[in-house]
Amino acid sequence: MFRNLKERAARARSPRLPRWWPLPLCALLGAAGGASYGLLTPPSYTATGYVVVTPAKDSDPAGALGFAQAYGQMATGGAVLAEAHRASGLPLGALRGIRTTTEPDAPVIEITGTARTPHASAALADAVARALTRTGNRAATRTGAHLLALAPTAGPADPVSPSVPLSTGVGGCAGGLLGGLLLLVRPRGRWETGHRAGQPGVIPAPAHGAVASGAVPAAEGAVR
Repeated sequence: MFRNLKERAARARSPRLPRWWPLPLCALLGAAGGASYGLLTPPSYTATGYVVVTPAKDSDPAGALGFAQAYGQMATGGAVLAEAHRASGLPLGALRGIRTTTEPDAPVIEITGTARTPHASAALADAVARALTRTGNRAATRTGAHLLALAPTAGPADPVSPSVPLSTGVGGCAGGLLGGLLLLVRPRGRWETGHRAGQPGVIPAPAHGAVASGAVPAAEGAVR
């Protein structure tokens, strides 16, 4: 009995972590991971060039919108990229990373290049824009649509890769969310239904009616 009392007193004096301890730990680990990603990831830059589709003198102006959609799909195709590779000498692997966007209400094609330096990203966008213009104008007599590349793309001043504060905040939020999920799925701790886990229960004494009838023998006291 005295041994059990000593063990219970030692458990009561021993420091215990709060139940919510996974939440700040996961948030801290997530913030550290996000900061590491922001510091170690090389910066990347994007530059955008524009190609305008204009109708011929006797062509329907509304048809230029349809040709812009078609040429926007062709800009990332093998024929245009091969033309850009031959004219500029840029590697095909870098040219395949080009992205194109077309406007639904204007015959304009946006050509976006991404690279490690501002000059390289602008060179990629310009090479594909010029190649698309040459490819489309070869068939201008049959299609009735002419392509015009706008002014050369200027290299961006700021990178588009995530900054260290942004990546740290995103990592901390993700870690906090994970910690909250762990709190929801982890088993209950030492406290259950108002009693400590492992605390000996008390067996109630039998009712007086049962003892009087002889169904249950009388006990000297409550069994601990």
